[in-house]
Amino acid sequence: MELVVQFQVLNQSCQCLAWEPHPIVACGAESQHVVAGYSDGTIRVFNISRTEMELKMQPHATALTAIAYSMDGEMVLSGGKDGLVAVSSPHTGMTLHVLADHKGSPITVLQCTGKQYHDFGVEGSELWLATSLDRRVSIWASDWLKNKCELLDWLSFPAPAGPEGLSSLPPSLAAFCPWEPGTLVYVGFGMQKEALFYSLRKKQVVEKISLPYFATSLSLSPAACFMAVGFGERLLRLLRCPASDVQDYAGHDDTVHLCCFASSGRRLLTASHSAVLLWELTGS
Repeated sequence: MELVVQFQVLNQSCQCLAWEPHPIVACGAESQHVVAGYSDGTIRVFNISRTEMELKMQPHATALTAIAYSMDGEMVLSGGKDGLVAVSSPHTGMTLHVLADHKGSPITVLQCTGKQYHDFGVEGSELWLATSLDRRVSIWASDWLKNKCELLDWLSFPAPAGPEGLSSLPPSLAAFCPWEPGTLVYVGFGMQKEALFYSLRKKQVVEKISLPYFATSLSLSPAACFMAVGFGERLLRLLRCPASDVQDYAGHDDTVHLCCFASSGRRLLTASHSAVLLWELTGS
């Protein structure tokens, strides 16, 4: 529990970051990289083991709001406040694609997952999704080696007009479901307070789980059928899916704006305004 490495960028706010998914082993040493997006539209790639910045690029003209590595770590997907999504190489700094499908609404989530070529009848080695604040989710099939990027599905979730009692709208959040291939989970401001499970194969919502409030953060365990949801009411909810077991936890000092399961699924990191909590999941 000590600070090991620190990087400082003067006069800029770090808005989002992501770890390189699969460290590349070369000459017996593991490569450890973190990519970070900043308020001036720049992206910086940091090498943790060497304690240095390796690359700086600027694919955006506005502040970054979401960032993610592709599954093989060969591409960086970044989303901006203006809704543009860029696909760039963390090795050369070149931007290969700029997608304007979500233009006009800030990107809230970018996530990648592996797939088979025959899964959905389109070519690609990877699926990824982009979610924007206006409750839209796009799902893409990509083959980075062939420079292919194809829109697979487009979701738009309805919401009532003129919400009362909310100073700002809850974020729109989506994630691929690890235990249900071809399914994604969505939470956001809508007609009901709920989590929606959408099947990419059936092209429809296949399950709904009621929530006590509109969600402000979401994470799905990669190792078990658990879902963590944070709320603006200082509450963290842990659900075993299907929703047969629900547990609520207090302890945060403000909105739970971050939930993140460890890759093992045994630990959960949550954060609010001035508190970072580490939870350990006991039992199966």
